[in-house]
Amino acid sequence: MFEGFSPEAFDFLWGIRMNNNRDWFLEHKPQYVSKLYEPMKALGKELFQPFLDKPGNVLKVSRIYRDARMHHPDPYKESLWICIRQDVQWWAENPCLYFEICPEGVSYGFFFWKPRTAALEAFRQEITAHPGEFLQLIRVTEAATGLPITADCYKRPKETDNEDLKPYFAWRGQIGCVVEQAPGEDLFTPELSRRVQEFFRQLMPLYDFFNRFKA
Repeated sequence: MFEGFSPEAFDFLWGIRMNNNRDWFLEHKPQYVSKLYEPMKALGKELFQPFLDKPGNVLKVSRIYRDARMHHPDPYKESLWICIRQDVQWWAENPCLYFEICPEGVSYGFFFWKPRTAALEAFRQEITAHPGEFLQLIRVTEAATGLPITADCYKRPKETDNEDLKPYFAWRGQIGCVVEQAPGEDLFTPELSRRVQEFFRQLMPLYDFFNRFKA
């Protein structure tokens, strides 16, 4: 059961940022396991419960170790994350619901980082064919969450005759609806899991919509 994070989790993350080496990590590994990794696994298990009856979805919980094949100079990550997505080859090209903890705090929500060109073209065709459905989805999601759906945009947007769709024809990646929260008491109780679960529930229609265009 997820009981919340603790100040020690953030102490560890700041520590690994300032001391990203094997000796420091091994000395502090018990803190990593008990204060960070085990709580993340417990949180992931709770967040994934509504997806158990949704075929094709998987839960990924990251670990602190970097992939040596990436040739990164630092052996350890400075954050941990949970990702719920379809069982696909590379998460970045597909929609996901995520939770991440880093030294500065936590962030969570919906994210579609690097959609393929073909996925964006299929998205534009879909909203052109059914603009009302899509615009209603945007309105309902933003009203429910109280947050905007944002994206990186082309400098030269794709063309459309529908004035209402023009902002969305500019989207090219990093499509998201995300909460960001600094460390504080709100992160140190089991209530955090319930808040994230509710936010994911509000985002589910958006997540399902964009999964029509998964890689």
